[in-house]
Amino acid sequence: MVRVNGEESKEIDGVELEQPQDAQEELRRIPPWTKQITIRGIIASVVIGIIYSVIVTKLNLTTGLVPNLNVSAALLAFVFIGTWTKLLQKAGFVSTPFTRQENTVIQTCAVACYSIAVGGGFGSYLLALNRRTYEQAGVDTEGNTPGSHKEPGVGWMTGFLFATCFVGLLALVPLRKIMIIDYKLTYPSGTATAVLINGFHTPHGDKIAKKQVHGFAKCFSFSFFWAFFQWFYSGGDKCGFVQFPTFGLQAWNQTFYFDFSMTYIGAGMICSYLVNLSLLFGAVLSWGLMWPLMRHKKGNWYPATLSQSSMKGLNGYKVFISIALILGDGLYNFVKILLFTGTSIIKRLNNRGSNAISDENKNQAMGDLQRNEVFIREGIPIWLACTGYVTFSIISIIVIPLMFPELKWYYVVVAYTLAPSLGFCNAYGAGLTDMNMAYNYGKVALFVLAALAGKDSGVVAGLVGCGLIKSIVSISSDLMHDFKTGHLTLTSPRSMLLSQAIGTAIGCVVAPLTFFLFYKAFDVGNPDGEYKAPYAIIYRNMAILGVEGFSALPHHCLQLCCGFFIFAIAANLVRDLSPSKIGKWIPLPMAMAVPFLVGAYFAIDMCMGSLVVFVWHKLNSKKASLMVPAVASGLICGDGLWILPSSILALAKINPPICMSFLAT
Repeated sequence: MVRVNGEESKEIDGVELEQPQDAQEELRRIPPWTKQITIRGIIASVVIGIIYSVIVTKLNLTTGLVPNLNVSAALLAFVFIGTWTKLLQKAGFVSTPFTRQENTVIQTCAVACYSIAVGGGFGSYLLALNRRTYEQAGVDTEGNTPGSHKEPGVGWMTGFLFATCFVGLLALVPLRKIMIIDYKLTYPSGTATAVLINGFHTPHGDKIAKKQVHGFAKCFSFSFFWAFFQWFYSGGDKCGFVQFPTFGLQAWNQTFYFDFSMTYIGAGMICSYLVNLSLLFGAVLSWGLMWPLMRHKKGNWYPATLSQSSMKGLNGYKVFISIALILGDGLYNFVKILLFTGTSIIKRLNNRGSNAISDENKNQAMGDLQRNEVFIREGIPIWLACTGYVTFSIISIIVIPLMFPELKWYYVVVAYTLAPSLGFCNAYGAGLTDMNMAYNYGKVALFVLAALAGKDSGVVAGLVGCGLIKSIVSISSDLMHDFKTGHLTLTSPRSMLLSQAIGTAIGCVVAPLTFFLFYKAFDVGNPDGEYKAPYAIIYRNMAILGVEGFSALPHHCLQLCCGFFIFAIAANLVRDLSPSKIGKWIPLPMAMAVPFLVGAYFAIDMCMGSLVVFVWHKLNSKKASLMVPAVASGLICGDGLWILPSSILALAKINPPICMSFLAT
C-alpha cells in the first residue's frame, strides 16, 4: 500500500497558532493528564476510528492508495464533541468544557485505531497469504510452494495484531525528549494537526470551525445520499454509475472513465497535485499505451491459452513492472533518508559544543519554554518503556512462531533486537521529511527472510516478517508525530501514550472485523472486480521473487523491469537535483505504479479532486485553504459510511433492483 501525505500545512495556512497572552495562566488552566482522557472522548474516538477504518479498508482493497487523514480526524473530533456539548447545553445539562488537550487525545486515539486498518496488512502481506492470491500467483510457479497459504480468520488476525503492534508503541518512548525538544524535529503532519486544533480553540478559530463544520455536514450528507442513490442502479456485474463510459466504450474497456466516487474525489482534494498527476501519467502510460501493445504479443511473448489472471501472461507483466517501480522508488528514498538522517545527526553532534545562539533561536527558545515545561513535567518512566518493550517482545517471540511455524523464533529475536534502531532512523527521517518509510523497511525484511528461509518456507516467512518489521517501525514513527502534536497543544505525553495504546487496542479488534465485513460481502481479490486488492498479489510475488530470484519473471519481463527500476531512480534524481520549477513536474514512480495494476478510473476521480481545489484557489484562495480539508473529509466520510449499510444488504442477499449498463449499438 501507499500511504500519501497530503500537504496539510499548506491547506491550513489561514489558521494561525494563537498564543495565549498569559503563559502562567494557560499552564494553570491545563487539565491534569488523567482528565484529558474522558469517557466521551473514548466514545468519539471509537466512532471516528470505525468510520475511518471502513474508509481506509475500502481504499486498501480497491487501489491501495490511502491519503493522510490525520487533519480530517482532528476536524471530525471537534465536530463530534462540539455537537455533543451543544446538545447537552440545550437539554439543560452542564458539560465539561472541550479543551484542545481533549481534542488532541481524541484525534490521537482515533488515528491509532484506523492506522491498524491502514497498515495491518489486510490489503497486502496478510491478504497475500490467502488461497485465492496463492492461486493467482500460479500453483505451478516455482517458489510458490503448495500449502504456503493461510485463510483469513478474525481470531488469528486479531492475535497477530495484538502480538506485533504494542511492541512498536514503546520502542522509541525513551527518545521522545531527544526527538521533539533537543533535535526540534518538525514532523510536518503532526505540526499541521496541532495548528488546526489550536486554531479551533480560540475565539477567532471558533468562527472558522463553525464554517468548516457546516461545510463538512453539507458534503457529508450529499456524499452519503449520492452513494445511496447509486446503489439502486448497480444490480449486477459492471452495472451502475461506477461503470459509466464517460469517454466512450473503447476508453471504458481500457478503464478510462469517471466513476462518480466521492471517496476518490475527496482523496484527490487532500493529496498534492503531483501525486494525482503522477497517477494519471501512470494510467496513460500503462492502460493507454503499454497494455494494448502487449496484448498484440499474445502467442509470442506469452502463450495465448493462458487465463487473464496467470502470472505467466499479461497479468505477470502488470504485477512485476509495478514491483519494479515501487522497489526503485523505495530504494532511492530509503538510501536518501538514511544519508540525510546520518548527515543531520553528525552535524548536530559536531555543533553540540557551540554556544553561539542567534537572536531568532533565542526568541524561538523563549516561545518553546512553556511547551517544553509541560512536555517534560509529566514524563514517562524509562523503566516502564523498557520493561514493556521486553515483555511484549517475549510474548511476540513465543506467539508468532506458533501461528506461523515457517518464521523461526530466532528470526523474530533478531527483528526485535534491530527494531529500535530501525525505528529511530525512520522516525528521525519522518521528522525531517514527513515521509514514513516503514513499508520499505518491511520490503527489505521480506526479501531477506524469503531468501534465508528457503524454498519451502520462504514465502510465508517473508510475508509475516515484513509485517513484523513494518508494524514496529511504522507505529513508533506515528507515535512521534502524535508527541509533536501533543507538544504544540500542551497535551501531556502520558495521556498521548495512553490514548495511543487505547486506540491501538481498539484498532486490533475493529480492523479485522471491518476487513471481514468486506471479505464476506464483496468479491475481494477478483482482478476484474471493484475490490482487486492489488497489493496482495504484489507482495506475494515479491516474496516469490525473494525465494526464486529472476527465474520467476515472464518472458522479456526482466528487461522491462530493469528499465522501469532505472526510470524510478532517475526520476527521483532529476526531481531532487533539478531546479524546483522543473522538479515539481517530475512524476512520482510510487504513485505511477498503482494504476499499472488497478486501472485508470480512480486516477481520473482524484484528478477531478485536484481540479476542484485548483479552481477554488483561483476564485478564493483564503476560503479554499480553510474549507478544502472539511469538504474533502465530508465527501470521504459520507461515501465511506454508506459502505456499512450496503455491506449489510449484501450479506442479507438483498440486491439492487436495477442494472444500468451500457452496450455498443
